[in-house]
Amino acid sequence: MCGIIGVLGDREVAPILVEALKRLEYRGYDSTGIATVQNGILDRRRAVGKLVNLSDLLMHDPLPGKSGIGHTRWATHGGPSEANAHPHRTGRVAVVHNGIIENFRELRMRLNGATWESETDTETVVQLCANYLDQGLPPREAAAETLKHLKGAFALAFLFQGEDDLIVAARTGSPLVVGYGQGEMYVGSDAITLAPLTNMLTYLEEGDYAFVTRAGAEIYDHAGRRANRDMQRIEAQKARIDKGGYRHFMAKEIFEQPTVLARCLGHYTRGGRVVIHEGEVDFTQTDRLTLVACGTAYYACLVAKYWFEKLAVLPVDVDIASEFRYRAPPISKRSTALFVSQSGETADTLAALRHVRDKAATVLSVVNVSESTIARESDLALPIKAGIEVGVASTKAFVCQLGVLANLAILAARQRGQIGAAQEAELIRILQGLPALTSQALALDDTIRRHTGTLARAQTVLFMGRGAMFPLAREGALKLKEISYINAEGHASGELKHGPIALVDKTVPVVVLAPRDGLFDKTVSNMQEVMAREGRVWLLTDRDGAKQASDGVWKVLTMPVIEPLFAPILYAIPAQLIAYYTAVHKGTDVDRPRNLAKSVTVE
Repeated sequence: MCGIIGVLGDREVAPILVEALKRLEYRGYDSTGIATVQNGILDRRRAVGKLVNLSDLLMHDPLPGKSGIGHTRWATHGGPSEANAHPHRTGRVAVVHNGIIENFRELRMRLNGATWESETDTETVVQLCANYLDQGLPPREAAAETLKHLKGAFALAFLFQGEDDLIVAARTGSPLVVGYGQGEMYVGSDAITLAPLTNMLTYLEEGDYAFVTRAGAEIYDHAGRRANRDMQRIEAQKARIDKGGYRHFMAKEIFEQPTVLARCLGHYTRGGRVVIHEGEVDFTQTDRLTLVACGTAYYACLVAKYWFEKLAVLPVDVDIASEFRYRAPPISKRSTALFVSQSGETADTLAALRHVRDKAATVLSVVNVSESTIARESDLALPIKAGIEVGVASTKAFVCQLGVLANLAILAARQRGQIGAAQEAELIRILQGLPALTSQALALDDTIRRHTGTLARAQTVLFMGRGAMFPLAREGALKLKEISYINAEGHASGELKHGPIALVDKTVPVVVLAPRDGLFDKTVSNMQEVMAREGRVWLLTDRDGAKQASDGVWKVLTMPVIEPLFAPILYAIPAQLIAYYTAVHKGTDVDRPRNLAKSVTVE
């Protein structure tokens, strides 16, 4: 996850910026950079790779100034390179950015006279702001006008030529804090970044922007109205990891998903082609794929089974790790075994990996911690690039696991001759559109919040879906039971009449996951069976599905339209939000639900 630091100091800021960037390293990054203003002159230094490379550059080519911004970048739009590293700048403005500018292509077309130096969406912000400066707007107004035209999830910090006492900070969907010092002011991605500098912070709220000077911060809301935001004293021991202004880590991590999913998907594709270590992954020599995981990661594997079998025509077994080795599964030398674990330390999954390590032809893992035991003991570890996930109930790790598995299925399909270059490019195009669609799904959070009050009073909630939405129904039920303690079950829609429909009455909400796909009509028929028994149906579908099937249902949530094959990634968002807001209504400990741990390291 990218990181931002900004300092208006009474001393040279380059060393302060570099030290703050060190505290952002836990997020992961592939390039770094800083910009300062000295005697009115705006300048910058950038380096690819580890922060030490930037430090070495500054030793040989110092960057003076008492005002500056800095950044650690994970590549999303455009690969790791100095040209794509932040800060981006024109002669008059420099910008650092976390998140995604969804409409950057549209803005680039409007700025057809600009000279582009990078592949990033961030440079669009710089060029747009420079355009307003050229029109005569002063820096504050130019930044504010720029923000009006941006769509997406982002945190931004602007630094201007000739302005050594101004940083403009803004956030929409990505956290940003303002810190208060003695004659100094700071901007940072989180409390960890600013902890050694100050313990007095103000978290910008959604849509806020701030004009930060050494005298303080003027904060405005999304409508341009002056806003009063509380200043908080943060204890040093609590500043190691922060919620970024969100009420819970889980909420923060849910809303990070457009950014982390874009990073994940971008890591595995280039030029319309999947680029996973093909020398180490050869599905032409595989006659069976075995997927093994626990909990949420297990449901990611169940979704992926549909992808591997449909796209690559590759037989797939999916096993719960805690059961796998005890049933003595036959593993041949033409089998590939794939293990999925957020932490990379899950005891059952690690034990299962060790059980097959000398039996399978290839052992792969999908992990969030590249230095973990599971990663080290695999032939090849595929990082999901989700960043630190604090909430016990996995959210962003789940969608990034799906992102990696989707790319792996596409690779398998190409290697096995089931798809050609054009179809591969089209599948990748669809996947790369998902971060923007997840942003749209997140915009439904207020609607979901209002509807979950009823769910919080339920004793039982059922989830149902068909095809790849069936394992997502199980994941939605798991999320709900994990953090709200409500009995929840996920079922294949067609199986309800074989037993679970006995639970249905007017007190039982039933969440139906039904994108408009080839199985939609069958799902609606099953839904009608529930409604005939007074079950309260909450239908999650797209626009056409809502038009066709919303009569008589309790609630409808209209989702963005998505290619049905990858709908589980998108529909994970409302499933998570339903669980989250239900738990909030109930007042449970969302981030640390009872009896659960983030990483299960005992069998």
